[in-house]
Amino acid sequence: MKVTKAQAQANRARIVETASTLFRERGYDGVGVADLMAAAGFTHGGFYKHFGSKGDLMAEAAACGIAQTVALSEGADLARFVRVYLSREHRDARATGCTLAALSGDAARQPDAVRATFATGIENLLAALGAASAPDDAGATERRARYLDVLAHAVGALVMSRACPDDAPLADEILQVCSDSILASLQDLATP
Repeated sequence: MKVTKAQAQANRARIVETASTLFRERGYDGVGVADLMAAAGFTHGGFYKHFGSKGDLMAEAAACGIAQTVALSEGADLARFVRVYLSREHRDARATGCTLAALSGDAARQPDAVRATFATGIENLLAALGAASAPDDAGATERRARYLDVLAHAVGALVMSRACPDDAPLADEILQVCSDSILASLQDLATP
C-alpha cells in the first residue's frame, strides 16, 4: 500500500517529535536509529526514506525542541522565565524540558548543521524573551548582552543541577542560588 504525501509528512513529524524527546532524555549517543524508529512506531528500514543521516534528524529534532521552548517563552517576563526555567519541575523534566540545557554539551561535538540549529535557536529564544530591538535603539547592545548573560547563566545552572543525583541537596541549592542571583541582577535591567 502506497503512503500518501500527507501521511509521509505526518510520519516524519512523528519521528522528529519522538527523536526530540528521546534525545533530550538520553543524549544523541544514547539513542540508536532502530530504537528511535521503534519508539515512533516504525521499522528501522523506513528511517532513510525520511532522513539522509542521523545527523540530519538530530538537527531537525533540536529545532523542534528549541521551538517548543521559544513558544513557551514568547512574551514572558524575564523574571518569570527565570523562575520557571530554574524550577525543580523543569529540572526533572529532562525529556520535555529545554533542548539547550539537555543537549548543548552533545551538540558541541556534532556536525555544523546541528550546531547551526542551536545557534539559530539561541537567537530565537533571545528574541522571544525581548532581547531584540530596533536598530536605532541606543541600549540594544547592552540589553542583548544582559539577556544573553541571563540565558547562559540559567542554562548552565540547569545543566549543573541535572548533573547531580536527583535527591542531592546540591541540585536544589544550585537552582536556588542561581535563580536568586539572576533575579537580583534583573532589578536594574531596563525593559525595552
